[in-house]
Amino acid sequence: MPSWFRVPAPAAIRHFVYGMIIGFSLSITATSLTFYYQSRKKERLAANFEPRPIELRSDEILPGVTGLIGNTPLIRINSLSDALGVEILGKAEYLNPGGSVKDRVALRMIDDAEGQGLLRPHTGSRIFEGTVGSTGISIATIARARGYDVTIIMPDDVAEEKVKALLALGADVERVRPASIVDKKQFVNLARQRALAFGQSDGDGKPRLMSTPSSSVVVTTTYENKSEAGSATLEDSEDFLYKPRGFFADQFENRSNHDAHYDGTGPEIWRQTNGNLDAFVTGAGTGGTVAGIGRFVKAKKRDIIVAISDPEGSGLYNKVKYGVMYDSRESEGTKRRHQVDTVVEGIGINRMTNNISLAIPIIDDAFRVTDAEAVSMSRYLVKHDGLFLGSSSACNLVACIKLIKKMGWKDGQTVVTILCDSGMRHYSKVSRRVLGCLGQVMIEKMPFSFLVLER
Repeated sequence: MPSWFRVPAPAAIRHFVYGMIIGFSLSITATSLTFYYQSRKKERLAANFEPRPIELRSDEILPGVTGLIGNTPLIRINSLSDALGVEILGKAEYLNPGGSVKDRVALRMIDDAEGQGLLRPHTGSRIFEGTVGSTGISIATIARARGYDVTIIMPDDVAEEKVKALLALGADVERVRPASIVDKKQFVNLARQRALAFGQSDGDGKPRLMSTPSSSVVVTTTYENKSEAGSATLEDSEDFLYKPRGFFADQFENRSNHDAHYDGTGPEIWRQTNGNLDAFVTGAGTGGTVAGIGRFVKAKKRDIIVAISDPEGSGLYNKVKYGVMYDSRESEGTKRRHQVDTVVEGIGINRMTNNISLAIPIIDDAFRVTDAEAVSMSRYLVKHDGLFLGSSSACNLVACIKLIKKMGWKDGQTVVTILCDSGMRHYSKVSRRVLGCLGQVMIEKMPFSFLVLER
């Protein structure tokens, strides 16, 4: 042994060992007590839970209609949660002032456009968008508050309530036949064309086209008395700041769609669940919701399951399952001249968009939902929960149940979905078309046991 090494005295060794044993025992005991009291606290809160009153704070005044957007409650779907032994929670996005989850997207797109200098309020500028309704209503709501005019191009088979809402908000509405995205007369393509044409005049002015790096946004304005408008820059003329512009919002490709949910909805859900989240389920139309929220929660907790609900006629189910954007109802010999007719509006698509491209890598599963299942769920929720939700919300909840059944969950796992909009926005379509096709008697007698089974 080296000369500097000294064997500790037996008493010192004994005291060290005793200290280690006591410290380890105290650590185990403290940890056990902490977990015990946490579980008791959860049981006590669950047993004695009472809804707290709305808290109104002094000097809390919101900045106009945009101040109402976001911070929506997360509500428990009691009938489904109790039947399945899990917590099915819905993000009540239909409580936004424009009535849907698209309020967040519209606000972010307009904010980003103003921040990039593409839009300037109260200059006679006009926002153009191709949509099946909800995004148009949200854009019209916010645009009016910001001083913009709005033109909405939409298919002529959407629910009448959406058209009436747009007209009431002062938007110009152009309804066209449903068509494939490769058709120049498809509603999204027409919106882009209308935005490009907005800056043209009868004189020698030419439209100025600008693009942003983050999206395919189209903005046009007119330069008077310039032979080559394309050579002008923002600094060339003071007039540019005050010229009316045509802005194509392009929710399908605009990165602001994703960012609205990555920076807003995702963090809200994470805080509201205190991070106790096992799965997130939603439909995908533009892809912004599932991409933004899905990527945020996955970054927080990698083993969270992200799944999509896909209606009939959409190819996303096969894209997630088999890597091919394809739907059997559009195969050769069965494809209709126009898109597949379905009662579910707002979700489902047959092409890749920028936002869906962001979502595909983080989607773990997909569930096909039929019209009959969506309608049955909608009626079930009204009867058992007093919730009158739109077709896309019902579709999401059907997918939640299918995921729970597939995973075999029944021990209090938490599944969150999006309650996109209210059934008030779909009433005429459901009552006229769904009941006409499926039959009132069929829906009333439709068994729901394939969705909800007793614990």
